[in-house]
Amino acid sequence: MAEHIAEYYSGLSIDNTLTFQVALVIGFLAVIIAAAGILFQMKKWGYGSAGYGKAGQGGSIGAFLKLFLSQTFDKKHEQSVLTTLVMDILLQRRILKRSVTRWVMHMTIFWGWIMLFLFSMGIFVVELLSKAGIYHAKVHPLVENFPLIVTLNTVFGYVLLIGVLIAIARRLFIKEVREGTTFYDAFLIYGLFVIVITGFISEGIRYHGTEYATALTNFWSLGISNTASPPAALFHVVISLLFCVAMIPFTKYIHIIATPLSILSHGGGE
Repeated sequence: MAEHIAEYYSGLSIDNTLTFQVALVIGFLAVIIAAAGILFQMKKWGYGSAGYGKAGQGGSIGAFLKLFLSQTFDKKHEQSVLTTLVMDILLQRRILKRSVTRWVMHMTIFWGWIMLFLFSMGIFVVELLSKAGIYHAKVHPLVENFPLIVTLNTVFGYVLLIGVLIAIARRLFIKEVREGTTFYDAFLIYGLFVIVITGFISEGIRYHGTEYATALTNFWSLGISNTASPPAALFHVVISLLFCVAMIPFTKYIHIIATPLSILSHGGGE
């Protein structure tokens, strides 16, 4: 049971090697593109606010890291790095002071995104190692506890969905937010909505008509037979990797990385 579910978790199918190969290639490409984009951004940040774009002002990743570390661990900060990390980044207390609704939206999107990414990458690595013969799915501790992993993945899927729905509702019903929303902003939030929904649909299709089906998975399956599970899951995996991984350094979603770095370098605080 665990091995069978593990093969389908990331859209990988025992009977469809092409699906596995495509997912593998797209996965590596997405990570490489994202890493290259982040390194490019770090090099740009290395110029500093005054030097970027000026002749002779060479930025570098090393310069950025040196500046970031010196500012982050500056003894002049009023609170420790650990306090900043927990209170200002993980718990986002400054947003909470401004608006409870915005805080719930940011927290659900942030933690939903992060946890789904970690679960997906973790299980993908397990599947890859299993196929390479390094680990066997039945004895690997992560896959041995697979029902718990699947449950947590579903829970954080709904956490992310709540955050996305709040963001959409704000843009639809709050005048100042709606008027300040550009096509670019709408594309990012509705794109994330599509990814979340296709994730639930692909999971519903996977269990439809099986002994593991529930009322909830039957709802999300849209009545589609589980024979369509590999292509449905592959579609979700591909757009997730491209939109939620590869595109991060090149869109406003870079603030997922840039904002915590900025907060750390400035010492956080209320």
